[in-house]
Amino acid sequence: MTAGREIRLAARPVGWPTAETFELATVEVPAPTDGQVLVRNTLMSVDPYMRGRMNDVESYVPPFEVGGPLEGGAIGEVVESRSPRYSVGDTVLHGLGWRDYALLDAGSAVRVDPTAAPVSAYLGILGMTGLTAYAGLVAVAQLKQGETAFVSGAAGAVGSAAGQFARLLGAGRVIGSAGTAAKVAYLTDELGFDAAFDYHDGPVARQLRAAAPDGIDVYFDNVGGEHLEAAIGSMNRFGRAAICGMISGYNDTEPTPGPRNLARLIGWRLTLRGFLVRDHGDLRAEFVERAGRWLADGELSYRETFVDGLPNAPVAFLDMMRGGNIGKMLVRLSTSG
Repeated sequence: MTAGREIRLAARPVGWPTAETFELATVEVPAPTDGQVLVRNTLMSVDPYMRGRMNDVESYVPPFEVGGPLEGGAIGEVVESRSPRYSVGDTVLHGLGWRDYALLDAGSAVRVDPTAAPVSAYLGILGMTGLTAYAGLVAVAQLKQGETAFVSGAAGAVGSAAGQFARLLGAGRVIGSAGTAAKVAYLTDELGFDAAFDYHDGPVARQLRAAAPDGIDVYFDNVGGEHLEAAIGSMNRFGRAAICGMISGYNDTEPTPGPRNLARLIGWRLTLRGFLVRDHGDLRAEFVERAGRWLADGELSYRETFVDGLPNAPVAFLDMMRGGNIGKMLVRLSTSG
């Protein structure tokens, strides 16, 4: 047995989660049996989709259990192995974050090369985050050369990847929205967006029309709500929207009103399509090859926001939900802090 800590769901939140939504517990982690590995986590991800799993509702993944540990992407080091697939010292990616130690079936872990890229990249730009952005543009929205793309939540992990990928895939103009002036500057000055705006500065529809006077062809949606309505209103005929997330409504206690201009879908022959990254595993090899090359060539960049210590993981999650991060929000773990 190995002693470790884990963050549990203490209670299902109504509206915004609070510190009382979470609890830190110390547990005994069993030694691995045949076909298993024990991993000491060093880095974990917090992501918007985790908010949905805190609700007891039917969804594409089971809800978290009250009193049980949370889950999410993590990187760690194998400290015990009962599988020929892994040796002690291997660095692996897996889905049992929010804890110091993860006991895994060997098939649930993926070895990563810490010499090829910083390990944090495998939770972000080279991992699920990057693949989500790539699949949304390539397979869902089917971005074409020369088209105008709009990305909401563009300074976040997925949004910042989507905007850069759109540019690298040949978009004629890339526009982003974000929540602060500093984030807007990041989009245009560092990531190569052609235009960006702070959605706090006025109605999104008005700002989007100013940034894209000739309309948009592709919308990558991370926000929903007012952003989605504005995007529909600015879409050119046969425009496509890849609906990745709707973070603006995740903590609403009442049903979120739908866009008031859905009738535009008919005359303009628009397509709005939701998607899950897990449906696009066939693109993984292509994505890793292209994104890895773009990174090596200096054409692709990324930022990360770090919080230290497993006890602070709830703080990192809540800050991420409120837009307190630029790029990927990650928690650095250690068994002592």
